Amino acid sequence: MRGQGRPLSVALTERWPSWRVWLSVFAGLLVSFLLLMVAPAMAQQLGTTVTPPTPATPGVQVVLGGGGDDVSGVMKLSVLLTVMALIPALLMTMTCFTRIIIVFGFLRMAMGTQQTPPNQVLIGLSLFLTLFVMAPTMAEVEQKAYQPYVAGELDTGGALEAASVPMRSFMLKQTRQKDLALFFQVSGRPKPATVEEVPMLVVVPAFVISELKTAFEIGFLLYVPFLIVDMLVASILMSMGMMMLPPVVISLPFKLLLFVMVDGWHLVVGTLIQSFR
Repeated sequence: MRGQGRPLSVALTERWPSWRVWLSVFAGLLVSFLLLMVAPAMAQQLGTTVTPPTPATPGVQVVLGGGGDDVSGVMKLSVLLTVMALIPALLMTMTCFTRIIIVFGFLRMAMGTQQTPPNQVLIGLSLFLTLFVMAPTMAEVEQKAYQPYVAGELDTGGALEAASVPMRSFMLKQTRQKDLALFFQVSGRPKPATVEEVPMLVVVPAFVISELKTAFEIGFLLYVPFLIVDMLVASILMSMGMMMLPPVVISLPFKLLLFVMVDGWHLVVGTLIQSFR
C-alpha cells in the first residue's frame, strides 16, 4: 500500500486538520454566541425597533433613535469594552498581583518541584490574594467613582479621575522614592508639591519596578534555607563517595519535609499580605 512505511503522526496529520483549525472554529462559534447574546441588549440600548417581515411588505425595517441618550449609551458601551480589554494590563501593573506571582515562582524554583504546584493553581491563588489585598482600595473606588458615575453625578473623565485617587494612594505606599525620582528625571517633569499632583504616567512604572525589586528580595530570602539543605545533602553524598547520585534527588524530600514542618504556605502567604500593610 502507498501509506505503508510512513510514520503514524504523518498519516494522522494528513487525515485530520491541525489543532489550530479546531481552535479557530471554536473561537468563531464562541464569538458568534456572544454576539447573539449581546445583540438584544445593544438593540435595546440604542432604541432599535425591529419590525418582522410581513407577506405584504417583505423585508426588515430598522428604526434607530436619534436622541442624545443613544449617543451617550454608545459611548458608555465603548468605554466599558475598552476597560475590559485593558483589565489584564491594569491587573499586572496597578495591583499587588506582580509581587505575589513572582514570589510564588521563586518558591517553586527554590523547592525544585518543577511544575508542582501547576501554573493554574499559582495564578488562581495569586488572583484571590490580590482581591483580598485590594479590597479596601476597590471599595473606595466604587464609593467615590463608580456609584457617582452610575447615578449620573460624574461623567466618564470625572469618574476616571476619582478612581485614580485611591489607586495612586495605594501604589505610592509601595513605591520607593528613588524610583519616582528616576522617572521624573528621565521625563523632565518638575517635582510636584503634593501627592495628588503626581501623574499616573510616572506612578505606574515606578510602582512596577519597586514591586519587582521587593519580589526579588523576598525570593532571595526564600532561597536561603533550601540552598542550605542542598549544600548539606551534597556534602554528605560527597563524603560518602556517592558521586554519581544527583544531590537534588535526595534533597527534594528533605526540602518538602522542612517546608511542611514550618507550615510554609502559611508563612509565605502571611508575609506577602503583611508586606502590603
